[in-house]
Amino acid sequence: MSLPVLSRIRPAVAALSCLVLLTGSVYAQALENLSIATQGGQRQTFRVEVARNDADRAQGLMFRRSMPADQGMLFDFGRVEPVSMWMQNTYLPLDMLFIRADGTIARIAANTEPLSTRTIPSGEPVLSVLELNAGTAAKLGIKPGDRVEHPLFKR
Repeated sequence: MSLPVLSRIRPAVAALSCLVLLTGSVYAQALENLSIATQGGQRQTFRVEVARNDADRAQGLMFRRSMPADQGMLFDFGRVEPVSMWMQNTYLPLDMLFIRADGTIARIAANTEPLSTRTIPSGEPVLSVLELNAGTAAKLGIKPGDRVEHPLFKR
């Protein structure tokens, strides 16, 4: 390879490397503590990103290839209403916990299908949705009626 070709490739590789680094940092939101108190008396703690605006809710966990087992994403819809979620551009299978304003879990959509455009309804009006890695709810014994503890929910 001639020197002029190498001199054109290096800046392109550097620019691509910067883009990859910047894209990775887009996902780095502040993590907040969230706990789930099961009816069986167990307490499970997670660190969650909170999607509080339209842009963050629209992005969700799209394009991510992994998520630590103790992390998730909490969608704050700002008001109680029926909601529907989908998995378009989401590579991770997820458990979706639909949560009422008082923090109780209304419904769990377990092991959602990655990349699907099928809508997943809340089944009733909810304030938020918590997304965890698929299988987490079953593994930890989390069920509808359990209570999510986070400043978003009022008792």
